[in-house]
This record gives sequence, C-alpha cells and structure tokens, in this order.
Amino acid sequence: MNIYEKRNSILGMEFDRYMREHPDFSERIHHNAHIVLLLEGDREFNEWSINLANKQAENDQPIIYITIKKLAPAHSRIEEMELANS
Repeated sequence: MNIYEKRNSILGMEFDRYMREHPDFSERIHHNAHIVLLLEGDREFNEWSINLANKQAENDQPIIYITIKKLAPAHSRIEEMELANS
C-alpha cells in the first residue's frame, strides 16, 4: 500500500464516522455517487485521488468531490486498559 492509498483509507474511515455523526450532510450526497475525498493543501494526493476516481467511476455515475478542510489531531479512543506481566 503506497502513501496515497494509506491516506485515502484513513480519510475514508474518518469520512464514514463523519457521515454517521452528521446524517444531514449525507442526505446531500446522491445515492449512487462515486465519492472523491480531497485534502485541502495536498495537491499531489488530490491529483492521485481524482485520477483514481476517473478510472473507477462507472460511465453514468456522478462523481462528488468532497474537500476535507481540517482534521482534528488523532487520539486514542481507549477508555480503559490493563497490563499483565508474564
């Protein structure tokens, strides 16, 4: 997996979370749309993402470009852990 594939995968997971938390936003997206995630300020990734979408989208499928403008810092969601020594 190259850096762009990894970035796209991470953005995809974050996008899915956002859609679950903001159903009003998801209602604005056409049901059969091919979604292209872009990252503001990352020209190389965006070009890669657009080229990939153009190859993957079906002929009659609408393409929706969604620019992610800001990401919050990543943090652990673990609320409790236990350490056991052997």
